[in-house]
Amino acid sequence: MVHNAPVLVIDLIGVFVFALAGATAAVRQRLDLFGVLVLSFATATTGGILRDLLIGAVPPAAFADTRYLAAAVLGGLVTFMWHPLVERMRNPVRVFDAAGLGLFAVAGTQKALAAGLNPVMAALLGMLTGIGGGVMRDLLLTRVPVVFQSDIYALAALAGASIVVLGQWLGWPPMPTAIAGALVCFALRILAMWFHWHVPTSRDDVRAHKD
Repeated sequence: MVHNAPVLVIDLIGVFVFALAGATAAVRQRLDLFGVLVLSFATATTGGILRDLLIGAVPPAAFADTRYLAAAVLGGLVTFMWHPLVERMRNPVRVFDAAGLGLFAVAGTQKALAAGLNPVMAALLGMLTGIGGGVMRDLLLTRVPVVFQSDIYALAALAGASIVVLGQWLGWPPMPTAIAGALVCFALRILAMWFHWHVPTSRDDVRAHKD
């Protein structure tokens, strides 16, 4: 269970936002209410569960604290009941996903640092926390996860996590540092979608050789 209050708050907000992203994708696939809630819970908690298992925080907070379940279910129900309102946002799945990515990346990094991991591994675990939910959502919907495609996704999470690590090293206050890290991650992800930034892919390399 999360004992650090700022991490808990960021974690729960991240769960709710990722649940919105998962539920929106589920509604678009015409899943029933049960399917929407399952996908929202899986999207919202997979990253945190992986983080807790890897640092030995068992049982994971998602199972030990009912607030995680409540936040995920609330996100799923809100989307299921008011999906047309949610869809009015431009590309809502990616916006919610970018927000959840940033929140989970910083919360995962903070919890990893509190568990005694070195800064490099803490940042990597924060990145894993951020991308885990999106990967699970895409796998359950039988599509290639965004993180394995050309969009800047994991790199954005790593950038946000690095802000947290840098902030602890410099002695910055935890909450403002976490907010800054989440905003950096969110901004990078949105800008990458807006300007079509991407990392090189094997397909690009093949084309280059052919040319």
